[in-house]
Amino acid sequence: MGKLATALKAVLLAQLVPRSAKAITDTPGPSATLHYRPLNGDSLREMARRKIHHGPNVFLNPMGIPRNGRFWQVLSWKLFHKNAYADFLDDQPISPVSIDWEPVKAHRGVSVTFIKHSTVLIKDKDCVLLIDPVFNEIFWFIKDYTPLAFNLDDMPKPDHVLITHGHYDHLDHRSLAALDPGTHVISPLGYNGEFKATGMSHRTQLDWFEHYNDGAREITFLPANHWSMRNPIIGPNRSLWGGYLIKTAGGPTIYVSGDTAYFDGFEQLTADVDIDLAIFNMGAYAPRWFMAPSHMNPSETVQAFQEIKARQLMIAHWGTFQLGDEPVHFPPADLKKALGEKGLLRQWVPLNHGETFYY
Repeated sequence: MGKLATALKAVLLAQLVPRSAKAITDTPGPSATLHYRPLNGDSLREMARRKIHHGPNVFLNPMGIPRNGRFWQVLSWKLFHKNAYADFLDDQPISPVSIDWEPVKAHRGVSVTFIKHSTVLIKDKDCVLLIDPVFNEIFWFIKDYTPLAFNLDDMPKPDHVLITHGHYDHLDHRSLAALDPGTHVISPLGYNGEFKATGMSHRTQLDWFEHYNDGAREITFLPANHWSMRNPIIGPNRSLWGGYLIKTAGGPTIYVSGDTAYFDGFEQLTADVDIDLAIFNMGAYAPRWFMAPSHMNPSETVQAFQEIKARQLMIAHWGTFQLGDEPVHFPPADLKKALGEKGLLRQWVPLNHGETFYY
């Protein structure tokens, strides 16, 4: 059963990480040291305006390195190679998530609640935004280390659900089905079939740098160095991916990275706005030879945080599913070390699952 589960994990991971990591070590020239395609000062806004990320029936990643066949390498990695963190894997804690929602409901300003994995609830005065809702395990062979220990009916009802991309740990049909089907969904382009399956037809689809404004707050969809896939037979990048910039009605401006690898364009994302809180996804970053084209590690997260010039930093995408080599509870400690080396610890908002940060 263990080998079967590992093999199934490999199949899943072949969908969750790009089939391009081989280029990091095998291709001569700049790509031998970089796991992204440098922008070299090119404007992301101009690239988006020209829609160079739109291909024929597929989306393209201007920051991504070329994709090559990766499945057998993934299988070899999961079945035959030693995990450098193997001695720590038995220590991964199961941390049930209990949340007292009453203080969140009573707060009149802006609050940010880290529920689990990449699921974050932002309460902006009387409006509730829910990002990438995943309330349960995504596959039976992927252990959930942060099971919910509260009734979903007690959670503030979301007015807007924001989806960053279509990987299964971010767009989960079962979790969406637990919400009111009339809930407004903001998503990237290309997910009509997924939301038709959930019965959620009240939708706004955004391309990079497009906005949604409900009259009180503005939500902008931003580029990210990532990719998307639901079905390996159909193939990758049939739908778009990205992050969000949220100008709240309550005052703070919040950046949500979504899944992203590092690239040399973070300063462009927030060049015309001051960011109060940056929420970076930081998990599944080891081993670097494999994960670097998809996810940032702690030092890259700190670098990106400095480049967008945000006032405060929190992280998500950790603690729930072990999708990389590192144990699920390692990211906060690794980030603390990286922030300490740069003298930035005072800017960290160290939220654990189920905790809320209030403005």
